[in-house]
Amino acid sequence: MKRDVRILPLGEAQVGKTSLILSLVGEEFPEEVPPRAEEITIPADVTPEKVPTHIVDYSEAEQTVEELQDEIHKANVVCVVYDVSEEVTIEKIRTKWIPLVNGDTKRGPRVPIILVGNKSDLRPGGSMEAVLPIMSQFPEIETCVECSAKNLKNISELFYYAQKAVLHPTAPLYDPEAKQALEDVKVVVSKNVAGGVRDDRLTLDGFLFLNTLFIQRGRHETTWTILRRFGYGDSLELTANYLCPPLHVPPGCSTELNHCSYQFVQKMFEKHDRDRDGALSPAELQSLFSVFPAAPWGPQLPRTVRTEAGRLPLHGYLCQWTLVTYLDVQHCLEHLGYLGFPTLCEQDSQAHAITVTREKRLDQEKGQTQRNVFLCKVVGARGVGKSSFLQAFLGHGLGDAGEPAGEPSAYTIDTVLVNGQEKYLILCEVGADSLLTASADATCDIACLMFDSSHPRSFSLCASVYKARHLVHGELHATSFWLRVALGAVGAAVAAVLSFSLYRVLVKSR
Repeated sequence: MKRDVRILPLGEAQVGKTSLILSLVGEEFPEEVPPRAEEITIPADVTPEKVPTHIVDYSEAEQTVEELQDEIHKANVVCVVYDVSEEVTIEKIRTKWIPLVNGDTKRGPRVPIILVGNKSDLRPGGSMEAVLPIMSQFPEIETCVECSAKNLKNISELFYYAQKAVLHPTAPLYDPEAKQALEDVKVVVSKNVAGGVRDDRLTLDGFLFLNTLFIQRGRHETTWTILRRFGYGDSLELTANYLCPPLHVPPGCSTELNHCSYQFVQKMFEKHDRDRDGALSPAELQSLFSVFPAAPWGPQLPRTVRTEAGRLPLHGYLCQWTLVTYLDVQHCLEHLGYLGFPTLCEQDSQAHAITVTREKRLDQEKGQTQRNVFLCKVVGARGVGKSSFLQAFLGHGLGDAGEPAGEPSAYTIDTVLVNGQEKYLILCEVGADSLLTASADATCDIACLMFDSSHPRSFSLCASVYKARHLVHGELHATSFWLRVALGAVGAAVAAVLSFSLYRVLVKSR
């Protein structure tokens, strides 16, 4: 094993070579970046492999071609840095930098190369599609790491892989042109596991056998690399950083699933709908949640979304995801994490599944909104029929044989049509007494004040709530849409749905 490691970052001007080095050392993005950093030596006791590591910066403006060639000759590994948002810097990997490093075939063994896609904060989708053909063309490329010097994302991982490429090189063990190592793996798995390889690919049984073999032969680092790539920590539990990625939601904004995440959760539905009947049975729902520590959706589900004979159809399933995203986005991120959204959708984290909407105040000012989810608070005194009203929204009438049993839910959610577009409407049951306290949260998009015509006090409570919460200096409260909506069409559709639902409740109760 080598006694030390010498890393040389190369790449076009302004791709962030120096920023990466300074972000690693200072653990923060530098406000001022010099043309070239001084050579950095990382002591052995702070590196994963306990080997001193030297990082040597390069500046085309300050160094000659001869000096560059000398640094390449002394380097143990080269990090070719490119800007993920600039395609020209990606193309230069192939046409300029790799030939410069390993163009002289008389040198003997090729210098291992790590591709480094910097500025990932500028291109959330990543650049792997453009980089994969380059990695296939040049066998000396060990791996590709996308990172951000600005956000400190994957900085330490980048230099860890560079160190690993020197201390545990791939080239002596594997000839990528012959692909012999991969074929040998398939042969071993096929001989030991029935059905371990299918359609020239490893099955789950084959994958598990292979990792068991790694562990038995002392190759623990291989299995741990796989586990950590999928978010697992030392206790074999998903880490908090993986389950709860940063997501900033400013006041007045709401959270919704975007198109990509709706496609993902629908694919999960289709995967577990084994009988292809368009609904998840209790057993199928349990299968979906088998990767969770505990089932995230409780027994109130049939009284929260539309169900069919004890099964959860796709419509109710998507409504439930929408409700969780709106009310508790952190739990939504956790749920998506357990289902493997970042890996299966090739995203950095579940945060890419969420759309943070514009402030409601701006929607009011502009008289329009792009939101797809709206909250209506159903306010009234105890006993006026709020729970029945919420259940009527889901099609459950009083005394219906098919009405689900159990405790009523404080929320129901369904879709309404607005100008031909489907929008989600959440109804939330709120006691009038609770809104008379100074600390009560009255924020919503629309309110439905309910009273019992045979009990005047129930109407008085509604009037008190309206006066106490929303007539401030003669104007409606600025932070809510109480008794009005930014889009008149949305308000009309909501009013129609609520009126019709209330009508059904009254008819059923006769």
